Amino acid sequence: MVSNGYRPEIDGLRAIAVLSVVFYHFGVPGIGGGFVGVDIFFVISGFLIGGLLWSELDQTGRVSLHRFYLRRFKRLAPAFFSMVLVVSVVAWKVLLPFEYREFGKSLIAATVYLSNVQFYREAGYFDAAADEKPMLHTWSLAVEEQFYLFLPLLILLIGRRRWLSPVLQGTFGVSLLACVVFTVTNSTATFYLFPFRAWELLAGVLLAIWGYKARSDWALHPALSFVGVALLLYAVIFIDAGPGFPGAWAMIPTLGTVLILLNGQDDNVVNRLLRSGPVVFVGLISYSLYLWHWPVAVFSKYVVETYSGPLESAGWMALSVLLALLSWRFVERPTRHATWMGFSATVTGVAALSLVTLGIGAVVFKANGFPGRFPADIRSHVDASADFIQDWSRCKVSDTGPLAGVETCTIGPEGAPEVLFWGDSHLRALMDGIAAEAMRSGTPGLIIWHAGCPPVFGVKKRESSATPAQDAACSADNVRIRQALPSLGVRDVVLIGRWSYYAEGRGVGRDVPNTITLLPEGNPRSGTLRNLLRQTVHEIGSYAKVYILRQIPELALYDSRRTARRLAHGRGAGLEASYSIPLSEVAARQASSDPMLRDIANEENATLLDPRPYLCDAETCSIWSGDEVVYFDNNHLNNAGAALVAPLFRPVFERGGG
Repeated sequence: MVSNGYRPEIDGLRAIAVLSVVFYHFGVPGIGGGFVGVDIFFVISGFLIGGLLWSELDQTGRVSLHRFYLRRFKRLAPAFFSMVLVVSVVAWKVLLPFEYREFGKSLIAATVYLSNVQFYREAGYFDAAADEKPMLHTWSLAVEEQFYLFLPLLILLIGRRRWLSPVLQGTFGVSLLACVVFTVTNSTATFYLFPFRAWELLAGVLLAIWGYKARSDWALHPALSFVGVALLLYAVIFIDAGPGFPGAWAMIPTLGTVLILLNGQDDNVVNRLLRSGPVVFVGLISYSLYLWHWPVAVFSKYVVETYSGPLESAGWMALSVLLALLSWRFVERPTRHATWMGFSATVTGVAALSLVTLGIGAVVFKANGFPGRFPADIRSHVDASADFIQDWSRCKVSDTGPLAGVETCTIGPEGAPEVLFWGDSHLRALMDGIAAEAMRSGTPGLIIWHAGCPPVFGVKKRESSATPAQDAACSADNVRIRQALPSLGVRDVVLIGRWSYYAEGRGVGRDVPNTITLLPEGNPRSGTLRNLLRQTVHEIGSYAKVYILRQIPELALYDSRRTARRLAHGRGAGLEASYSIPLSEVAARQASSDPMLRDIANEENATLLDPRPYLCDAETCSIWSGDEVVYFDNNHLNNAGAALVAPLFRPVFERGGG
């Protein structure tokens, strides 16, 4: 709280922040940028905490960490742990084993205030979608907790007030610049990680310090409030989620919040609305509402998949509000103002609850999500959904050498690689099976895979599911690979890709919204995918034997995760139709890619490897091998599938007599 005492319009701002987030997550139309509510929260937190610490430093010459962390623990911990314990029970009943295992990991990370780092590191091609992670919303709490460590310790380190403000201003500038610059190349990092978000919190801190020094009455001019609310409304309605955020776009809600705080005591219609009883009340329950709304959104969409309409969405929002009211009334308020909760009792309680949640997370993680929770008749799909974690222990990104900057995975015994596998995520799916064959044959080799990136020289891509930076990274990796391959001395190179996707430019079935456009890099006359792939095979063929894997048959409507969830929750009717596909439909899907691969193999003396005999009979291709599911989704095999088709690669490994 700043020196002027309680300011109800700040709770009004909290109401805007939390309702923006809640409406966005429950799909309320017209709230395209509701996620910026988190940015509003950041500025408010910086303003309140900065004002508290600066006034204490000015009045006493020091900052009491004892008092500061007691207030933080009493304010935040009880409601947080209440939510976590309830969510852990619901997750046991709802989540599949691999999801519950990941929940255990996120529970550990959230308890130690590092969930933002965990979710940043998890963000990847096959990572679970954001709306499937019950603890995802704790990333912003982790950022704030890291701020609560950073700011008091910085004040203690600097000590002298005349240096503190310039240091904070410099840190603000560096953080803002880094956020804007690095959002272009790594928006995931700038979204989740504290150094790139610190400027938003510091904007509030610097405003509070200015107001304290200037003895501001926080009533400058009505126009500031009107401009501030206009900026917030624009951000909430019009800012798009995606690779451009946070970057410079985050300056809009940040500036809007700063302007409203700056003029919050002025008597104007904006501030009167923010101070009104219902709006203030929503602000008072905003922390509990933020905590509870996301698990409700995740579990509800997990079970029903898609809301039937606005009425159902409103019902789930109402449940979130009810849980928030209960949390605020019976957890937040009693503990926040409890005089019996001194420092020792509070710290002991927080430590004990932390040990409980850490223990739950560790047990769930070590037990692989307790797969025995589900009946045997759906375990094949449950097991398939969890069978997509490959062995990455021999993968690395070298800083030096011909493949510097490219992730490579060593397979087989130690030694100079004799065979090289180059491909996209289809290669990643096959990796463990290929690695087993390499070890069996005693042949050292190398795997290079890049999701959504065709193993073709001289191509650039534009993919709907990738950011511009990811598209550029594909081209950059392929350039490095092209330069490095002749010097590696490998005798065989195997190309693996989702060829029909590249030839047709779109996904199929469950991923039909995914689109990709391939263009020649540099010389437009180099032309089509067929020409570029032919040139690639011809070039590699001058120094190595080339193999091309015919595409894994796609089962358009199958997804092991979706199937297992629906079966687990009694909604399995009609799923059997997705378990197989007529061979004629596979042939139709690959009508553009199969002739291309066959022609290139014939013209360039390459060998075409065909996985269909392992996955199809004379009429259909199926997810089944005996009673085991071998597909992960509609176009990737799981590890069991990789083991099934692995013998297909024996001619590659045994050609040299290894």
